[in-house]
Amino acid sequence: MAFMLLIAEPRGQRDTRTPAEGEALYARMLRFADDLAARGVLIEAQSLLSDTHAVRVQVREGQSSVTDGPFAEAKEMIGGFFLLDCATREEALAIARDCPAAQWASVEVRETGPCFR
Repeated sequence: MAFMLLIAEPRGQRDTRTPAEGEALYARMLRFADDLAARGVLIEAQSLLSDTHAVRVQVREGQSSVTDGPFAEAKEMIGGFFLLDCATREEALAIARDCPAAQWASVEVRETGPCFR
């Protein structure tokens, strides 16, 4: 089964770190991803830039709108993700507990499914 771990971090948190602190945390996340790859459960992992680089697109009644980030109403932003191939939900939860980001962000575990049923 495929599970996605979404890293939901407080907006602006990255700006409070020194470059050395940011590099150290990123290195921890890279080691975590390398461990998952070695275990054979990692499908993909990516870090996302801050939502200051994001754009939201909506289409309502045939009219589209584009809103540039940052998004004032958002208290958190998705900072990255891990896409995993796990045998069970419990395995995905155990991996989420081990994720270094769980110490400074929330790690949301979501099972993937087909787009159309």
